[in-house]
Amino acid sequence: MRTRHRSLRKPLLTSALLLGALGATSFLGAGSASASSHREAPGIAGSPRLDTTDVYAFNSPDKPGTVTLLANWLPFSEPAGGPNFYTFEDGAWYDIAIDTNGDSRPNVVYRWVFHTRTKNPGTFLYNTGPVTSLTDPDLNVVQTYDLQVFKNNKWYTLKKNLIAAPSNVGRASMPDYPTLRRQATYNVGGGIDTFAGQADDPFFLDLRVFDLLYGGDLSEVGNDTLRGYNVNTTAIRVPVGELGGAKNTIGVWSRTWKRGANGQYTQVSRLGMPLVNEVVIPLKDKDKFNASKPSDDGQFLKYVTNPGLPKVVEQVYGIKAPKEPRNDLVQVFLTGIPGLNQPAKVTPSEMIRLNLTPFAGQKPSTLGVIGGDKNGYPNGRRLTDDVVDISLQVVEGELVGSPNDLSDKVDRNDVAFGAKFPYIGLPTSGSMSVNSGGSSASAAPSAAGADAGTPAQPDADQQATPDQQAGTDDADSPIPAAGLGAVAGFGFLGAGGGWWWMHRRRRHAGAPGAPGSATSVGLPGDPA
Repeated sequence: MRTRHRSLRKPLLTSALLLGALGATSFLGAGSASASSHREAPGIAGSPRLDTTDVYAFNSPDKPGTVTLLANWLPFSEPAGGPNFYTFEDGAWYDIAIDTNGDSRPNVVYRWVFHTRTKNPGTFLYNTGPVTSLTDPDLNVVQTYDLQVFKNNKWYTLKKNLIAAPSNVGRASMPDYPTLRRQATYNVGGGIDTFAGQADDPFFLDLRVFDLLYGGDLSEVGNDTLRGYNVNTTAIRVPVGELGGAKNTIGVWSRTWKRGANGQYTQVSRLGMPLVNEVVIPLKDKDKFNASKPSDDGQFLKYVTNPGLPKVVEQVYGIKAPKEPRNDLVQVFLTGIPGLNQPAKVTPSEMIRLNLTPFAGQKPSTLGVIGGDKNGYPNGRRLTDDVVDISLQVVEGELVGSPNDLSDKVDRNDVAFGAKFPYIGLPTSGSMSVNSGGSSASAAPSAAGADAGTPAQPDADQQATPDQQAGTDDADSPIPAAGLGAVAGFGFLGAGGGWWWMHRRRRHAGAPGAPGSATSVGLPGDPA
């Protein structure tokens, strides 16, 4: 539900601080189109299998005392894009890193390392018949992975040779894809669950911002550009005791490492909060940011205090940029918000910060904190958090006496999320690809009535129907830009609500990999 809580104009989040955190989620950047972190830097744009698109971190909705962490790769995966369907890169390191003490360094790292096996290289087919299980002989191209963990300054292997969920080729090839999803979800012991494989891209927004800010005349809005596209996902659910305990606050980011011809590894992608590298970091330093460590983020401070985006807004729309330096942006963007998600002893660095103790008495809202729900963005990031609408409303003055219901008219994902781990929606089938004329294989909005703070409503193999949508829009009208000079920041272009639309809403394990004990391994690579 999108219930408003005007009481949120309290000291917990000052307008300047929240604007800082949300400013990092604006989406006007130089270069090619990107959503969250899709094709965000020149160097990684040509290597989609290594390109992180989004990171999510939230307290597990159906299993108290655990945290779920997800990271996505391979942006804009067209479901029918065969014959070479979508795989993780063999030998690369796909990491989710966690800072458990606020020192800006990874104290815990979960790593997925993949290997591809082709059963019959004499055929061009990904599968040679209907695939009904992960071990089906007709699944010709199979990816397995080792799950590793870095903790207590040592690397361990939690489990080897787990099978990843395959690409959803089509109805004839994958007649019961929900079964494949369930089989690709493993418990590896110690209360830890893992998943890797294809999923629906859960981020939702209109990307035509790159056509001179929505067509130059605000005419190009209201379309979920990512509808029908898939990604490759790694997910892990762990007890909070593994991350410092329930009273702790963690920082989370992803890293991707590519193996060179000499066997050495280089970090080529990094992602924490959405859209940082697209907008905050200028073109000349985007690759540098992707190769950097949070502990070295001081080198990028000038881009926070002197952001480039307001200047673009001023040039295109005549909205005067706020005065610099933007010291109001620093605290939330780099340290977390006091009383919400700031570690007791924190070194400024960019990452998603999550309080491991859920706040009691919260009414779930996809608008997160500004909707009265302290368990939502920017306290972590849930799959259902509408980071676009949150940012628009804050930029337009939601917390400084100008309540509004601004929206980009893309309010929810096109595919229902699951009620069970790994929560992320099922991938769109190749039979219902982007240009097939049909809708996504699972293309129904999230069901109403469930906790909007959960990243899911129906079960992983159940999809909501259109009549289960939460809320309706009874009046949509474009509104002009107004008074954003003082708050545009580098956040959501608020060239005002001018590009946007006002909504007056009714506020509305049968597969391989049995659990086993961790094995200490001497893996290369400095996690710091």
